[in-house]
Amino acid sequence: MADARRAHLQDQTDITGARVLIVEARFYDDIQDALLEGAIVELKGAGASYDVLTVPGALEIPSTIAIAVDAAAESGKPYEAAIALGCVVRGETFHFEIVSMESSRGLTDLSVDLRLPLGNGIITVDTDEQAWARARAGELNKGGDAARAALSVLRIKRRLAKA
Repeated sequence: MADARRAHLQDQTDITGARVLIVEARFYDDIQDALLEGAIVELKGAGASYDVLTVPGALEIPSTIAIAVDAAAESGKPYEAAIALGCVVRGETFHFEIVSMESSRGLTDLSVDLRLPLGNGIITVDTDEQAWARARAGELNKGGDAARAALSVLRIKRRLAKA
């Protein structure tokens, strides 16, 4: 496996108090626990608050984010960013490709359409071992990476709003 390469971003725009939505697919509970833990550590470190919604699988994540973002805005408590967490393990059928590609496409479309900083932490792997390597905070920490990605774009959004 290739070594993870994380850019050390210098933007320190204040995002304290940001409301972030996490939507997680609970298909693999133990792996999901690790992904969620990594994301929460990053959010707490940035001073952001968060809500967690749980769906059965990765395909339900984009629509749930859209529904929750709309509901939060209507209630006067909008989300400023979102994080998608899940795990898709390759099986013997074409279903892996459909779930992987369509969930990713849905998230990208949603992020662009809503101008919503969004971290995609849906890991796509061939084996359980690969999933664990990507999920654990002490290894690749893809939940943490997804949170850092969303927060990084949120910092840019806030900085540009002040310009």
